[in-house]
Amino acid sequence: MKVDPRAALVVGISAVSTASILIRLSTSPPLVIAGYRMLFSSIIMGLLGIDGINDLKEINGREIMLLLVSGASLGAHFGTWTASLFYTSIAASTVIVDSSPIFVVIISWIFLKEKVNAREATGIAVSILGAVIIAVGHAEFKTNLYGDFLALLGAIFLAIYLVIGRSLRRKLGLAPYTFSVYGIAAIVLLSSALSLGNSLAVNTRELLIFLLLALGPSCLGHNSYNYALKYMKASVVSASILGEPVGASLLGAVLLGEIPSISTIVGGGIVILGVYLTVFGKNE
Repeated sequence: MKVDPRAALVVGISAVSTASILIRLSTSPPLVIAGYRMLFSSIIMGLLGIDGINDLKEINGREIMLLLVSGASLGAHFGTWTASLFYTSIAASTVIVDSSPIFVVIISWIFLKEKVNAREATGIAVSILGAVIIAVGHAEFKTNLYGDFLALLGAIFLAIYLVIGRSLRRKLGLAPYTFSVYGIAAIVLLSSALSLGNSLAVNTRELLIFLLLALGPSCLGHNSYNYALKYMKASVVSASILGEPVGASLLGAVLLGEIPSISTIVGGGIVILGVYLTVFGKNE
Protein backbone atom coordinates (compact mmCIF):
# COMPACT_ATOMS: atom_id res chain seq x y z
CA MET A 1 0.00 0.00 0.00
CA LYS A 2 1.41 3.37 -1.02
CA VAL A 3 1.46 6.04 1.67
CA ASP A 4 1.36 9.71 0.72
CA PRO A 5 5.03 10.79 0.99
CA ARG A 6 3.95 14.13 2.44
CA ALA A 7 2.18 12.26 5.24
CA ALA A 8 5.32 10.19 5.72
CA LEU A 9 7.34 13.39 6.18
CA VAL A 10 4.89 14.68 8.79
CA VAL A 11 5.15 11.38 10.66
CA GLY A 12 8.94 11.47 10.37
CA ILE A 13 9.28 15.03 11.68
CA SER A 14 6.85 14.31 14.54
CA ALA A 15 8.69 11.14 15.56
CA VAL A 16 12.17 12.69 15.41
CA SER A 17 10.99 15.75 17.35
CA THR A 18 10.20 13.57 20.38
CA ALA A 19 13.84 12.48 20.79
CA SER A 20 14.89 15.54 22.82
CA ILE A 21 11.95 15.17 25.19
CA LEU A 22 12.57 11.45 25.76
CA ILE A 23 16.26 12.10 26.42
CA ARG A 24 15.42 14.82 28.94
CA LEU A 25 13.05 12.39 30.73
CA SER A 26 15.86 9.88 31.20
CA THR A 27 18.04 9.87 34.32
CA SER A 28 20.83 7.81 32.74
CA PRO A 29 24.22 9.18 31.59
CA PRO A 30 24.24 10.44 27.96
CA LEU A 31 26.46 7.63 26.60
CA VAL A 32 24.20 5.01 28.18
CA ILE A 33 21.08 6.64 26.68
CA ALA A 34 22.64 6.87 23.23
CA GLY A 35 24.17 3.38 23.45
CA TYR A 36 20.94 1.61 24.33
CA ARG A 37 19.08 3.65 21.71
CA MET A 38 21.48 2.41 19.03
CA LEU A 39 21.44 -1.16 20.37
CA PHE A 40 17.65 -1.41 20.23
CA SER A 41 17.59 0.33 16.83
CA SER A 42 20.10 -2.19 15.46
CA ILE A 43 18.07 -5.14 16.75
CA ILE A 44 14.84 -3.74 15.27
CA MET A 45 16.40 -3.06 11.85
CA GLY A 46 18.07 -6.46 11.90
CA LEU A 47 14.73 -8.18 12.49
CA LEU A 48 12.97 -6.08 9.85
CA GLY A 49 15.62 -6.67 7.23
CA ILE A 50 16.82 -10.15 8.08
CA ASP A 51 16.45 -11.25 4.43
CA GLY A 52 18.94 -8.62 3.30
CA ILE A 53 21.68 -9.34 5.86
CA ASN A 54 23.49 -11.49 3.28
CA ASP A 55 24.34 -8.23 1.46
CA LEU A 56 27.02 -7.72 4.09
CA LYS A 57 28.95 -10.71 2.71
CA GLU A 58 29.43 -8.87 -0.59
CA ILE A 59 31.42 -5.91 0.74
CA ASN A 60 35.22 -5.76 0.45
CA GLY A 61 37.91 -4.78 2.94
CA ARG A 62 37.82 -1.07 2.10
CA GLU A 63 34.03 -1.01 2.48
CA ILE A 64 34.28 -2.79 5.83
CA MET A 65 36.63 -0.06 7.05
CA LEU A 66 34.23 2.61 5.79
CA LEU A 67 31.36 0.84 7.55
CA LEU A 68 33.33 0.86 10.82
CA VAL A 69 34.16 4.57 10.47
CA SER A 70 30.55 5.32 9.55
CA GLY A 71 29.21 3.49 12.60
CA ALA A 72 31.78 5.07 14.91
CA SER A 73 30.89 8.52 13.54
CA LEU A 74 27.20 7.85 14.10
CA GLY A 75 27.98 6.78 17.66
CA ALA A 76 29.99 9.97 18.22
CA HIS A 77 27.10 11.97 16.79
CA PHE A 78 24.52 10.52 19.16
CA GLY A 79 26.90 10.61 22.11
CA THR A 80 27.78 14.30 21.74
CA TRP A 81 24.30 15.43 20.78
CA THR A 82 22.61 13.50 23.62
CA ALA A 83 25.10 15.03 26.07
CA SER A 84 24.42 18.52 24.68
CA LEU A 85 20.79 18.32 25.81
CA PHE A 86 21.96 18.23 29.43
CA TYR A 87 23.87 21.52 29.04
CA THR A 88 21.92 23.74 26.66
CA SER A 89 18.33 24.32 25.56
CA ILE A 90 16.42 21.91 23.35
CA ALA A 91 15.95 24.66 20.76
CA ALA A 92 19.66 25.55 20.54
CA SER A 93 20.78 21.92 20.55
CA THR A 94 18.44 20.75 17.80
CA VAL A 95 19.05 23.79 15.59
CA ILE A 96 22.82 23.36 15.80
CA VAL A 97 22.86 19.59 15.30
CA ASP A 98 20.51 19.89 12.32
CA SER A 99 23.04 22.16 10.61
CA SER A 100 24.83 18.97 9.47
CA PRO A 101 24.06 19.64 5.73
CA ILE A 102 26.43 22.61 6.02
CA PHE A 103 29.25 20.31 7.11
CA VAL A 104 28.34 17.73 4.45
CA VAL A 105 29.06 20.41 1.83
CA ILE A 106 32.30 21.47 3.55
CA ILE A 107 33.59 17.91 4.00
CA SER A 108 32.67 17.00 0.42
CA TRP A 109 34.51 20.12 -0.78
CA ILE A 110 37.67 19.35 1.22
CA PHE A 111 37.93 15.59 0.80
CA LEU A 112 35.90 14.78 -2.33
CA LYS A 113 36.79 17.95 -4.24
CA GLU A 114 33.10 18.67 -4.91
CA LYS A 115 32.52 22.27 -5.99
CA VAL A 116 30.63 24.67 -3.78
CA ASN A 117 28.27 26.95 -5.72
CA ALA A 118 27.27 30.50 -4.81
CA ARG A 119 24.01 29.54 -3.10
CA GLU A 120 25.71 26.88 -0.96
CA ALA A 121 28.44 29.35 0.03
CA THR A 122 25.79 31.90 0.98
CA GLY A 123 23.94 29.30 3.02
CA ILE A 124 27.11 28.39 4.92
CA ALA A 125 27.84 32.06 5.67
CA VAL A 126 24.26 32.67 6.84
CA SER A 127 24.34 29.62 9.11
CA ILE A 128 27.62 30.72 10.68
CA LEU A 129 26.05 34.12 11.41
CA GLY A 130 23.09 32.42 13.10
CA ALA A 131 25.40 30.21 15.18
CA VAL A 132 27.38 33.28 16.29
CA ILE A 133 24.16 34.97 17.44
CA ILE A 134 23.23 31.90 19.50
CA ALA A 135 26.74 31.75 20.98
CA VAL A 136 26.74 35.48 21.87
CA GLY A 137 23.40 35.03 23.61
CA HIS A 138 24.90 32.16 25.62
CA ALA A 139 28.25 33.90 26.27
CA GLU A 140 27.53 34.56 29.94
CA PHE A 141 26.40 30.97 30.48
CA LYS A 142 29.46 28.74 30.10
CA THR A 143 27.37 25.60 30.57
CA ASN A 144 25.16 26.55 27.64
CA LEU A 145 28.18 27.26 25.45
CA TYR A 146 29.56 23.83 26.28
CA GLY A 147 26.23 22.27 25.26
CA ASP A 148 26.23 24.28 22.04
CA PHE A 149 29.77 23.03 21.30
CA LEU A 150 28.72 19.39 21.89
CA ALA A 151 25.77 19.88 19.49
CA LEU A 152 28.17 21.34 16.93
CA LEU A 153 30.40 18.27 17.25
CA GLY A 154 27.25 16.17 16.82
CA ALA A 155 26.52 17.96 13.52
CA ILE A 156 30.07 17.38 12.26
CA PHE A 157 30.05 13.67 13.16
CA LEU A 158 26.62 13.27 11.53
CA ALA A 159 27.98 14.89 8.36
CA ILE A 160 30.89 12.42 8.28
CA TYR A 161 28.40 9.56 8.67
CA LEU A 162 26.24 10.92 5.83
CA VAL A 163 29.16 11.46 3.44
CA ILE A 164 30.44 7.91 3.99
CA GLY A 165 26.90 6.51 3.79
CA ARG A 166 26.46 8.09 0.36
CA SER A 167 29.07 5.62 -0.92
CA LEU A 168 28.08 2.53 1.09
CA ARG A 169 24.34 2.80 0.35
CA ARG A 170 25.05 2.20 -3.35
CA LYS A 171 25.92 -1.38 -2.44
CA LEU A 172 23.96 -2.06 0.72
CA GLY A 173 20.21 -1.99 1.25
CA LEU A 174 18.71 0.22 3.95
CA ALA A 175 18.10 -2.53 6.52
CA PRO A 176 21.54 -4.21 6.42
CA TYR A 177 23.27 -0.82 6.36
CA THR A 178 21.37 0.62 9.32
CA PHE A 179 21.60 -2.69 11.21
CA SER A 180 25.39 -2.54 10.84
CA VAL A 181 26.04 1.12 11.59
CA TYR A 182 23.57 1.18 14.49
CA GLY A 183 25.25 -1.93 15.92
CA ILE A 184 28.76 -0.46 15.57
CA ALA A 185 27.55 2.80 17.14
CA ALA A 186 26.05 0.85 20.05
CA ILE A 187 29.33 -0.97 20.70
CA VAL A 188 31.31 2.30 20.58
CA LEU A 189 28.89 4.10 22.90
CA LEU A 190 28.36 1.35 25.47
CA SER A 191 32.05 0.48 25.67
CA SER A 192 32.84 4.20 26.10
CA ALA A 193 30.23 4.42 28.86
CA LEU A 194 31.83 1.47 30.67
CA SER A 195 35.32 2.94 30.30
CA LEU A 196 34.07 6.13 32.00
CA GLY A 197 32.68 4.12 34.90
CA ASN A 198 29.01 4.31 33.89
CA SER A 199 26.86 1.34 34.84
CA LEU A 200 24.80 -0.31 32.12
CA ALA A 201 22.33 -1.65 34.68
CA VAL A 202 19.12 0.35 34.28
CA ASN A 203 15.54 0.00 35.49
CA THR A 204 12.43 -0.84 33.46
CA ARG A 205 11.44 2.82 33.07
CA GLU A 206 14.79 3.67 31.50
CA LEU A 207 14.64 0.67 29.19
CA LEU A 208 11.19 1.81 28.03
CA ILE A 209 12.55 5.29 27.23
CA PHE A 210 15.44 3.76 25.25
CA LEU A 211 13.04 1.49 23.36
CA LEU A 212 10.78 4.44 22.51
CA LEU A 213 13.84 6.36 21.25
CA ALA A 214 14.68 3.44 18.99
CA LEU A 215 11.15 2.81 17.74
CA GLY A 216 10.12 6.45 17.27
CA PRO A 217 12.93 8.86 16.30
CA SER A 218 15.39 6.26 14.96
CA CYS A 219 13.33 3.64 13.12
CA LEU A 220 9.97 5.29 12.39
CA GLY A 221 11.30 8.84 12.02
CA HIS A 222 14.36 8.32 9.85
CA ASN A 223 12.78 5.53 7.83
CA SER A 224 9.85 7.82 7.03
CA TYR A 225 12.38 10.20 5.50
CA ASN A 226 13.90 7.34 3.53
CA TYR A 227 10.44 6.31 2.29
CA ALA A 228 9.67 9.87 1.16
CA LEU A 229 12.98 9.98 -0.75
CA LYS A 230 11.58 7.39 -3.15
CA TYR A 231 8.86 9.80 -4.30
CA MET A 232 10.18 13.30 -3.58
CA LYS A 233 13.31 15.31 -4.34
CA ALA A 234 16.17 14.79 -1.90
CA SER A 235 16.44 18.55 -1.40
CA VAL A 236 12.78 18.78 -0.38
CA VAL A 237 13.12 15.91 2.10
CA SER A 238 16.34 17.37 3.49
CA ALA A 239 14.77 20.78 3.93
CA SER A 240 11.72 19.29 5.65
CA ILE A 241 14.00 17.78 8.29
CA LEU A 242 14.55 21.36 9.45
CA GLY A 243 11.08 21.04 10.97
CA GLU A 244 12.68 19.03 13.81
CA PRO A 245 14.04 22.04 15.74
CA VAL A 246 10.62 23.69 15.49
CA GLY A 247 8.77 20.57 16.61
CA ALA A 248 11.24 19.80 19.39
CA SER A 249 11.18 23.39 20.66
CA LEU A 250 7.37 23.43 20.74
CA LEU A 251 7.26 20.13 22.62
CA GLY A 252 9.91 21.42 25.02
CA ALA A 253 7.88 24.56 25.69
CA VAL A 254 4.59 22.68 26.20
CA LEU A 255 5.82 19.62 28.09
CA LEU A 256 8.87 20.95 29.95
CA GLY A 257 8.11 24.67 30.14
CA GLU A 258 11.36 25.48 28.32
CA ILE A 259 10.95 28.76 26.44
CA PRO A 260 13.80 29.54 24.00
CA SER A 261 15.69 32.81 24.54
CA ILE A 262 15.43 35.64 22.01
CA SER A 263 19.00 34.99 20.79
CA THR A 264 18.19 31.33 20.26
CA ILE A 265 15.00 32.11 18.34
CA VAL A 266 16.68 34.74 16.12
CA GLY A 267 19.97 32.85 15.67
CA GLY A 268 18.16 29.55 15.20
CA GLY A 269 15.94 31.00 12.52
CA ILE A 270 18.99 32.32 10.67
CA VAL A 271 20.75 28.93 10.94
CA ILE A 272 17.68 27.19 9.52
CA LEU A 273 17.56 29.71 6.66
CA GLY A 274 21.24 29.05 5.93
CA VAL A 275 20.77 25.29 5.90
CA TYR A 276 17.72 25.71 3.64
CA LEU A 277 19.79 27.76 1.16
CA THR A 278 22.56 25.16 1.27
CA VAL A 279 20.24 22.20 0.70
CA PHE A 280 18.52 23.80 -2.28
CA GLY A 281 21.84 25.08 -3.55
CA LYS A 282 22.61 21.47 -4.43
CA ASN A 283 20.04 21.69 -7.21
CA GLU A 284 21.85 24.48 -9.04
